[in-house]
Amino acid sequence: MLENNNRDHWEQMRLGDKQALFELYNNMYFHLIRFGLQINADDELVKDCVNQVFLNLWDKRARLPKVENVNAYVMTALKRCMLDQLSYLNKTNTALNQMFAEDRSNELSYEEILINVQHDDELKKKLSSAIQQLTPRQMELIQLKFFEGLSYEQIADRTSQTVKTAYNTIYDAIKSLRKLLK
Repeated sequence: MLENNNRDHWEQMRLGDKQALFELYNNMYFHLIRFGLQINADDELVKDCVNQVFLNLWDKRARLPKVENVNAYVMTALKRCMLDQLSYLNKTNTALNQMFAEDRSNELSYEEILINVQHDDELKKKLSSAIQQLTPRQMELIQLKFFEGLSYEQIADRTSQTVKTAYNTIYDAIKSLRKLLK
């Protein structure tokens, strides 16, 4: 019965019905969280990937195929998202470890240090300017998430909104920052 509902919601979502997307999200959220935690125990990574999957579904709704088993399709998308994120994190950690190993072996000259400081200052100015172009709510949530290190649940509690709204607002803010920093 639930699979039939999900199939109906899937078809409505493909046609642009945002409420159908929310219904699909609500029907599948806890099953996807459980499934994701079997792949990796990092609950923040799992929640981020679940939300990312639904954002991607909405963004690509016009190109999505008709699907008989919606659960299998979405679970596969979640698995791929998580594996991509884990691969990215692994590559990032490897690169950081290599950088630290190189930093220890190479002492930077005074000129190189000055150049790096100037580059960091330019980057900070660009980021600060881009953040100023966000809405006040986006700026507040970016501050809470990335500068104060709060989880989405903590942000939702502090700002009196749902976790989903906090996540979506931060996602939109990051999307805007990426465009502004290109």
